[in-house]
Amino acid sequence: MLGEQIKKLRMCKGLTQVELAKIFGVTKQSVSNWENENIMPSIDLLVKIAKFFSVSTDYILGLSNEHALNTCGLSELQIAHIQTIINDIVEVKAANA
Repeated sequence: MLGEQIKKLRMCKGLTQVELAKIFGVTKQSVSNWENENIMPSIDLLVKIAKFFSVSTDYILGLSNEHALNTCGLSELQIAHIQTIINDIVEVKAANA
């Protein structure tokens, strides 16, 4: 599960394995091994990966399907607008289900 999550998050950001490796100061082979579930990143790296992708470590480990949004630097009004958009999307999705 961890490998799938890292790969999905990496691809959503449009990053290659080489680019992600450079961000975290590891080799491309390390990223490949994470994604193929041959090895796991260290706890320190897992936390850094979660912060980079704005998700929880539980999400990366497959223990939760909740995403977190990084709202640092946004005003309360901007955060409220984002929450309204999310609520609208959830309502539309529920109506179409």
